[in-house]
Amino acid sequence: MADDDTKYSYKIVLAGDTGVGKTNILRRFVSDSLPKTPHPTIGVEFATKIIDIEGKDKVKAQIWDTAGQERYKSITSAHYRNAVGALLVYDVTRHQTFVNAKRWAEELRFHAGEDIIVLLAGNKLDLVHKSQENRQVSREEAEKFAKSNGMLFKETSAYENENIAESFQELLKDVHYKQKANPSPKKNVKNYKLDPNQPQANESKCSC
Repeated sequence: MADDDTKYSYKIVLAGDTGVGKTNILRRFVSDSLPKTPHPTIGVEFATKIIDIEGKDKVKAQIWDTAGQERYKSITSAHYRNAVGALLVYDVTRHQTFVNAKRWAEELRFHAGEDIIVLLAGNKLDLVHKSQENRQVSREEAEKFAKSNGMLFKETSAYENENIAESFQELLKDVHYKQKANPSPKKNVKNYKLDPNQPQANESKCSC
């Protein structure tokens, strides 16, 4: 679908510790596939997808997959700017990634603004399906954290394609209606342009 078929375009970022499955979530959503040889994201990767919002508007999601390693912090935080939505991912089988979600949320809101809409995603639910003993973060604990921090919440599995599209749909629906009610020329743009003064991103081959 051509870019000019859409009136609305939103910058969405993925954030969270390394190894929580951010790249798998992105690839699953954009191309319904998983990387053949998974590897940590280097800096920032970029992909796009056009989706339909409740049969009313078509919006283009410009999704930035950011590295979770500390050494890329200066690069990834720069790319949070002008984002209107974020998928904050943790691993339901690794409690420390959930603990660290608070720091990631603070980073997002510091660089993107307090009004950014965040969906907290507990990924790798497929490992819990295999054995409940793998779960280290209860749904109740995560829901409570999300609610107290004004976030949306889903548990997901990129491997089983569980709640991936639903997470992006819910996030983008809230972003879209908020932007329509309070349009921001700096954030709701036809095509987000890379800032030449910022580190550059690698556009994912799974863009569509």
